[in-house]
Amino acid sequence: MTKPLNKLKERRICRVLALFLLSIAATEAVSATELIRHTVMADDHPIAVWEKSTEDAQESILLVHGLTWSGVPDFDLQVEGEELSLMDGLVGEGYAVYAIDLRGYGETPRDDTGWLTPNRTVKDLKAVLEWISEQRDWNRKPHLFGWSLGSTRSQLLAQRHPDLISSIILFGYPFNPDTIYPADEPGIEPQMKTNTAEAAGSDFITPGSISQKTIDAYVTLALKFDPVKVDLKNYDHYNDLDPQKVITPTLILQGEHDPIAPTENQAKLYTRLKTPHKQWSTIPGGDHAAFMETPREYFIHVLVSFLESVPN
Repeated sequence: MTKPLNKLKERRICRVLALFLLSIAATEAVSATELIRHTVMADDHPIAVWEKSTEDAQESILLVHGLTWSGVPDFDLQVEGEELSLMDGLVGEGYAVYAIDLRGYGETPRDDTGWLTPNRTVKDLKAVLEWISEQRDWNRKPHLFGWSLGSTRSQLLAQRHPDLISSIILFGYPFNPDTIYPADEPGIEPQMKTNTAEAAGSDFITPGSISQKTIDAYVTLALKFDPVKVDLKNYDHYNDLDPQKVITPTLILQGEHDPIAPTENQAKLYTRLKTPHKQWSTIPGGDHAAFMETPREYFIHVLVSFLESVPN
């Protein structure tokens, strides 16, 4: 019986090896997923939208960047030998992933006003979400992920157009829900200030959570895509933020060491959300850029677990 047993072992080894090679090929396919640039028109203005996906993806998610930097540096940073891209991570979980460059950011030009306002942002997000919904026969409406100031912009969209999204994820939420923002002084003009390397590296807070090589790569990419600060006005539009108007399933993500998103603000936001389908998760060891730092795997696990819990 020795020879048949040896042959059986050989077949088993071959099957294991084949599965192993297939898993490597699948991983390489995900990491090599092409970054595609689209142009979506919003009131006759071109909006740059970035996509990474596979042909069999049945669900989509739109990523919304924060105050200073645009979609590619924030969500698709590529450094040899390191896994950092949130887009790649979500593609690996089976999602079609899109990232927007809002007006004045990345490859989306400013409009004639020179300004970006919260209400204008909501209109542009609406146009992009409608465009995504038309791209395939999805299982459901897109999910919406907002980081930092992008989380407040996303909340406004969720309040005004809940029919366009299946869920909303708010990471690094920076505002106190009780704050009232004053109107702008009359006559203000866009400043067009230059962005700096110091500002580009400022989101990496926790020592040892990310390599210096990665920080340097992020700074280089951020300044390439966003050499000039976008000028924002009409913060008083954010006075419309009201968690009690959010009826969409909502995930709040908070980095353990994130000073920009204090627990007090997250608690107010969570307790006031009208939706009964809500979750608040802290990312251990994470700060304001947790999804590209040491806790990245945990971050993606919590995010995807929530997405899978959202009913159709």
